[in-house]
Amino acid sequence: MFIVMILAMWRLEKDYIEIDLQTRIFISAGASVFSGLVSYFLFFRGDKN
Repeated sequence: MFIVMILAMWRLEKDYIEIDLQTRIFISAGASVFSGLVSYFLFFRGDKN
């Protein structure tokens, strides 16, 4: 999740300078949470030991 947030912040800062910092943080945080949820459902949900 942290890697996704760092990469999203870097990409938004590099390619979309017109977006202000607060909006970039919200977008990056949303991407991070979304990737965490996808990872949870793909990797940990089926493990019922």
